Amino acid sequence: MTLKELFDRSCVQYAERIAISFVNGTPMTYSEMGQEVNKTITLLCRMGICKGDRVAILSSNMPNWCITYFAITGMGAIVVPILPDFHSEEVQSILQHSGCKAIFVSQKLLASIAGLQNETLSHVIAIEDFSMLSGELAEKPIASEELPVDSDTASIIYTSGTTGRSKGVMLSHHNITVNAVMCLQVQDVNLNDVLLSILPLSHTYENTIAFILPIMQGASIYYLEKPPTASVLVPALEKVRPTTMLSVPLVIEKIYRNQVQAKFTRTKLLSALYENVVPFRKLVHYLAGIKLKKTFGGRLRFFGVGGAKIDPVVERFLREARFPYAIGYGLTETAPLIAGANPSKTRFQAIGPALEGVEMKIVNPDARTGLGEVVCKGENVMQGYYRDPELTRSVFTDDGFFRTGDLGCFDKHRYLSLKGRLKSMIVGASGENIYPEDIESIINNVRGVLESLVLEKKGKLVAMVHLNMEELEKSYLQARDNAIQYISDKKDEWNKQKEECNKHLEGYLEELKNNVNHRVNRFSQIHSIIVVPDPFEKTPTQKIKRYLY
Repeated sequence: MTLKELFDRSCVQYAERIAISFVNGTPMTYSEMGQEVNKTITLLCRMGICKGDRVAILSSNMPNWCITYFAITGMGAIVVPILPDFHSEEVQSILQHSGCKAIFVSQKLLASIAGLQNETLSHVIAIEDFSMLSGELAEKPIASEELPVDSDTASIIYTSGTTGRSKGVMLSHHNITVNAVMCLQVQDVNLNDVLLSILPLSHTYENTIAFILPIMQGASIYYLEKPPTASVLVPALEKVRPTTMLSVPLVIEKIYRNQVQAKFTRTKLLSALYENVVPFRKLVHYLAGIKLKKTFGGRLRFFGVGGAKIDPVVERFLREARFPYAIGYGLTETAPLIAGANPSKTRFQAIGPALEGVEMKIVNPDARTGLGEVVCKGENVMQGYYRDPELTRSVFTDDGFFRTGDLGCFDKHRYLSLKGRLKSMIVGASGENIYPEDIESIINNVRGVLESLVLEKKGKLVAMVHLNMEELEKSYLQARDNAIQYISDKKDEWNKQKEECNKHLEGYLEELKNNVNHRVNRFSQIHSIIVVPDPFEKTPTQKIKRYLY
């Protein structure tokens, strides 16, 4: 099935149902969306875009993003979705490498293509109203008589991974549509479902599961007008009352640490009860879950978490809160989902079984732990990397399995569990396998730590930590507020307070190190801690870009 066939069928079958809308906008029915897609196809034809040409989208989520996507793929051209968070150098490199002839760009991101010297790019279109910013239009559209077939490339998605190299993943119409159908094995989506989209549409996770799949099933999708901060998200949840949402672990981890953990560890007594008395903790989590489900609108039945491994402490909270979460696993190269389970079938710290139609196995498993590289094969696996046959060959085994680069193992129910990235695994002095993600999970659950990164430096394990300085250094901040007064006539007192705060921080870091080292095995112990003043740079799915550090 092509994306055009999928979309055309939905426009007929669900003609009068709401398809897409801004949260505070005027909803558009499937029939109206189909008309807008056809108008945009006419615009593309007037630009001289033909089957096989590459056309980019650089924009935050909005209804016109969806219209543009189906117009480009519907006429047989290839869509190149670009993540809004990419630096201008990355954007320009992608446009150059892909040879895009046109780009639909939002006004806010025009700076990303300013001064671009690109011989192939002839048209720039404002995605908000489809007005031409540069380029000429023919008076009459030159329509292509050749329709796309399911083996044609539909999309080239450039990844921004933890390894630093951006690659153009070629996905065919069939790769994408077959994966959307596969996803129905995990969770039913129907015309009564309402989705609130908070992740970028230019990422294949949101694209296939929260855009193509609901459009295929006649569901309704709502988009935020602004980035999903708490002040924007909470009223949107109240208004839309979604039944389905996708998220990355960071979102739900922040909710847990800020609204649950912080509340019940603010005094020594509460902290002792919360951390040591299991019935108390379970009751707290259950009551917090009631409140959380209400915050999400009261009718949420599927909250998909993917893109990175979820913290076990946070997952324990979700289970005890009876929150309808589910874990999915996949990659851009697999369009994306290859394994998962719905909320009624989740298992703690496990993802789920392989989807029907996906063959998944562990290569070179460790004899003791069963851990090895996860590889898979299926109709959802990419066509290859654009203009890079050598790299494409390197990621497939001799028998045609795609190498994910992730370490994992199966339990007795064939549920997949992940340990981390193969490339991030550290080999200890005596040959032990050290998984930094496991140590980071422990560090991140110590009060005062926002995020961490464990690396090997000169044979020692070093933890880089980004701290909640406001929480840890209230006395320092108070002193800073009065800095003018101290510097002018109480310089000695200011220096004394600053010195005391520094000692307090040093003591905290030593306590943090001891706390972590008591909870890990001997060869996973931290040698030193480095405080990082700013948040770590992350990929669009909020995984830290390890290669930068």
